[in-house]
Amino acid sequence: MRRELEHNQRAWDERVRRQDRHTRTVLARDLQNPLPVLDPENWLGGNVRGRKVLCLASGGGLQSALLAAAGAIVTVVDLSAVMLDQDREIAAKYGFQILAVQTSMDDLSMFPAGAFEVVMQPVSTCYVSDISRVFREVALVLREGGLYISQHKQPTSLQAETLPGPKGYVITEPANRNEALPPVLSCWHREADAIEYLHSWSSIIGGMCRAGFVIEDLVEPNGHANPCAEPGTWEHRCAFLPPYVKIKARRVGAPSPVLVAR
Repeated sequence: MRRELEHNQRAWDERVRRQDRHTRTVLARDLQNPLPVLDPENWLGGNVRGRKVLCLASGGGLQSALLAAAGAIVTVVDLSAVMLDQDREIAAKYGFQILAVQTSMDDLSMFPAGAFEVVMQPVSTCYVSDISRVFREVALVLREGGLYISQHKQPTSLQAETLPGPKGYVITEPANRNEALPPVLSCWHREADAIEYLHSWSSIIGGMCRAGFVIEDLVEPNGHANPCAEPGTWEHRCAFLPPYVKIKARRVGAPSPVLVAR
């Protein structure tokens, strides 16, 4: 296993044990009407009943439970065994059928080609150095015409300082940084205990296109933004540097030949 994967696996195992942010399981009330919670943009068309869905790098007992409650046939993949334990516990608690598989997001070789109709991935591509491998694997396991809904950390947010100076949130990281981002103290837009990478728009959007996807929609989820908040707070920073992007893509062709070989 690559160094980054071993490190991040341990980091997320420990985050679950600390009950840190982004590790909470589903709320019972959200299971009553799960799709609006999971898909406020209605990109799934309001119905996933009977559809084969892969929750990619999505352990923790949240997305998998919401989709299972909506009637989907759910498989969840994650690097962290402890995060997947939460999916299994939630499945047992509510009587859901959820298949949990431990693997990296860039190795889906245990699944046959075209196994899924939908792949949903929360913010996680920042934890691998080469996201083209992720998009290649998704394209191989997603059937033609299938949806890939993913979220990513915005490049500019990762380039900028955590706290504002006299001229605001100054960009200090180069746009095409190849090595891992430098460690940071705890902050909302970074996970201080994980190895993270900055990916350019060319790598994110262009990478999807080269893997055989067409981009159908793109939004910047940013409900926390408040320019009147105290400078340096999460809410204030979000108003100037949206932290995330959510992308709706559809697989319409085969990956570029240079991306196909496993």
